[in-house]
Amino acid sequence: MTVLPYKEKQTSKKEQIAEMFNSISRKYDFLNHFLSLGIDIKWRKKAISMLQEDHPKLILDVATGTGDLAIQALELNPEKIIGVDISEGMLEVGRKKLKQRGLDNIITLELGDSERIQYPDNNFDAVIVAFGVRNFEDLEKGLNDMFRVLKPGGKLVVLEFSKPVSFPFKQIYNFYFKAILPIIGKLVSNDNSAYTYLPASVNEFPYGDDFIRILSEIGFKKTTCKPLTLGISSVYTGVK
Repeated sequence: MTVLPYKEKQTSKKEQIAEMFNSISRKYDFLNHFLSLGIDIKWRKKAISMLQEDHPKLILDVATGTGDLAIQALELNPEKIIGVDISEGMLEVGRKKLKQRGLDNIITLELGDSERIQYPDNNFDAVIVAFGVRNFEDLEKGLNDMFRVLKPGGKLVVLEFSKPVSFPFKQIYNFYFKAILPIIGKLVSNDNSAYTYLPASVNEFPYGDDFIRILSEIGFKKTTCKPLTLGISSVYTGVK
């Protein structure tokens, strides 16, 4: 079953995702940090640390949003980072942030479809994505395209929500995620659907071993999965 932000609309998931992120773009960074109690910053740091031994020079940040993961990736000392996203609203916020920090010379944010990446085969040393693959209209298609643009030996790093399994943290988390978070998200973002879609999309996402299996079927080798914060999110890696 395809989870959609705006179930009453007849538009595609891709169109709805773009509309949703355009709607919440100006409140997105605040809500990310507020609703996760700032833990999302540590998660991004951990995801980027998975590339420290690889020394990637050219990095693609898929579903870059406002560019937070791309900014975190600067600690790898790359020559260039390119971020792509389907939401112009998110990119606008990201570009302003980069300009204010003087980072727009090394990080470029571009409007683009994460499932139809506009770059040639074997182009990037690393492909990174945070909280984006869950929103793909066609998960396998998006992952295949990321595999395509990676150089042989290049690494994919995916940070995505997963599900805690241990008692009682699982029950506490589920109550917060499904009952409290949507209310706060709605009040702050003024979007009735975005933060109801979030827990629903996480619930449908094939996390853990299921996601590793998909990566392996696409062709990624040396796949790993590292749960973070008792399983709220996970970092996956794979090598082309």
